[in-house]
Amino acid sequence: MAPIAVGASLPEGSLQWFDESDQLQSVSVHALAKAKKVVLVGVPGAFTPTCSMQHVPGFIQSAEELKAKGVDEILVISVNDPFVMKAWAKTYSENKHVKFLADGSGKYTEALGLELDLSEKGLGSRSRRYAILADDLVVKVANIEEGGAFTISGAEEILKAL
Repeated sequence: MAPIAVGASLPEGSLQWFDESDQLQSVSVHALAKAKKVVLVGVPGAFTPTCSMQHVPGFIQSAEELKAKGVDEILVISVNDPFVMKAWAKTYSENKHVKFLADGSGKYTEALGLELDLSEKGLGSRSRRYAILADDLVVKVANIEEGGAFTISGAEEILKAL
């Protein structure tokens, strides 16, 4: 399947996360994104070096500015289970606006056409690194990285596009 592109609609799908009451929830992507401006941040894995030290912190640090420019939701998505995503989210004590969502089976990542085979590195099927800006489910920006690169999917690139 071809990767999602500008002008396409975000596919429907369910992701898991722990809410503010520490209850496991399943949430519809369309419920989170319909009639809203959202940023989807895809990462190959929780606790991995580039994701943990550069990609995700950039969105946490820029969250207020993104919100001021009209972004309603910032959603970090990884092919990990919700317990791993919960533990990873807790490592960012300064985070107030970014939701960490689990795509445990990789089905949503596959629906986006953004799966990445990292079997040779012992990681199995994961997600490509990306940042997608969508407005009312329509993709406005699709910054999708090749391989393990981190050049176009940072928060600063989304801020430039707003």
